[in-house]
Amino acid sequence: MDISQLIKLSDYSWEIPTQGEMRAPAIIFADQQLIEAMDEKVYQQATNVATLPGIVQASYAMPDAHWGYGFPIGGVAAFDPDEGGVVSAGGVGFDISCGVSTLLTGLRKQDVMGEQKALADMLFYQIPAGVGSTGTVHLNDQQMDKMLKGGAQWAVQQGFGIEADLERIEEHGCMAGAEPSQVSAHAKRRQRDEMGTLGSGNHYLEVQYVSRVFDEKIAEFYQLQAGDVVVSIHCGSRGLGHQIGTEFLKSMVIEASHHGIKLPDRELACAPINSATGQAYLGAMRAGINCALANRQILTHLTRKVFAEILPQADLRLLYDVSHNTCKLETHVINGRKRKLFVHRKGATRAFGPGNSAIPESLRPVGQPVIIGGSMGTSSYILAGTTESEQLAFSSACHGAGRAMSRHAAKKRWFGRRVMDDLAERGILIRSPSLRGVAEEAPGAYKDVSAVVDVADLSGLAKKVARLEPLVCVKG
Repeated sequence: MDISQLIKLSDYSWEIPTQGEMRAPAIIFADQQLIEAMDEKVYQQATNVATLPGIVQASYAMPDAHWGYGFPIGGVAAFDPDEGGVVSAGGVGFDISCGVSTLLTGLRKQDVMGEQKALADMLFYQIPAGVGSTGTVHLNDQQMDKMLKGGAQWAVQQGFGIEADLERIEEHGCMAGAEPSQVSAHAKRRQRDEMGTLGSGNHYLEVQYVSRVFDEKIAEFYQLQAGDVVVSIHCGSRGLGHQIGTEFLKSMVIEASHHGIKLPDRELACAPINSATGQAYLGAMRAGINCALANRQILTHLTRKVFAEILPQADLRLLYDVSHNTCKLETHVINGRKRKLFVHRKGATRAFGPGNSAIPESLRPVGQPVIIGGSMGTSSYILAGTTESEQLAFSSACHGAGRAMSRHAAKKRWFGRRVMDDLAERGILIRSPSLRGVAEEAPGAYKDVSAVVDVADLSGLAKKVARLEPLVCVKG
């Protein structure tokens, strides 16, 4: 990206000033090295988002930002429904509520090493992964609607987990306002056999260990110590979420024109929040969130069963489940006044600071866990939300490393088997149904996650707590 187009606000933030059709500035969080390496499309997409009606404060891009559909991945924007604010399917993304659950295990690294291969093989056998993967949970029409309404709460009621899990999931495991009737029959058919599956792309299940603790006080609240083993599950709403996004993007293009909304890019198709289409999308999107929450909950149950068989001394308890790719109604303080806003986070994580009532009481003194997933074979991080993040970007942080090259380019550069062999030499066991998928997700295809996390920490978006390193990765 050409930084001469930007105003440097600090060592970790840059402004695209309001110009042309923009209704607000755009702000990108990055250090100089990261921002110079960003695709020029991030500049254009962040600018485009700032033209949408009802935008509040600014259009934001996180340190892992890269080109996406409509919004940049890593894009954050809030809209006021009382000022003509809009909701955009492109501002949520196709994989609605893609997110990460991280489980504590009560194990130490040395407890796992003797069973590393057995654990990798059994997790791969028990956790369906890959394009078109199906699970053992099959839902009829009535069950589907109950799942879309109840989310992880429904899953726990079906025996997939325990009540204590719900306290550690955003929205207590169930997104209010879900309207299964707004989800098409085709979307439901796509999901009928996909519950409890990872899917493909950048989704994974990783057994990890804590390699370093940065903040002892917060780590104690999170029950993390150096050498501890955790499990992270990264997946979303599968075919159902993708279908919801596809269908509403088409209808929103028409709806935008009916309201005189000039779109700089058709991929930014949107509808006024208070319109019939806007409300229908919110109902369907919330159902998609519940689908993802239920999906991760089922995968948590399957993971517990594997550990119970191979390492029965393990005690898998949920640290936290965070969602990316959402639009949520939240109260934020703008210029000293509380306002209810619809906050889009696409490839971005909610990062509420200490004292926020949405955080579990046991974690409230230190802030919400923010889980930043690495790319296969690289570090992941646990951070904590901060008080200052509220004013920086509506209490938002990055969600991962962010791609540095396309999947097509990655396939031309790496071979899946060689990637797996190289990682095995480093003590990281990869299991995947697709060597092509492994090549597409090679560690080198992503930005340096540590550099991204450092910017999140130094800018105040979230505070570094612990670094995780992979031992086993089941890849879609």
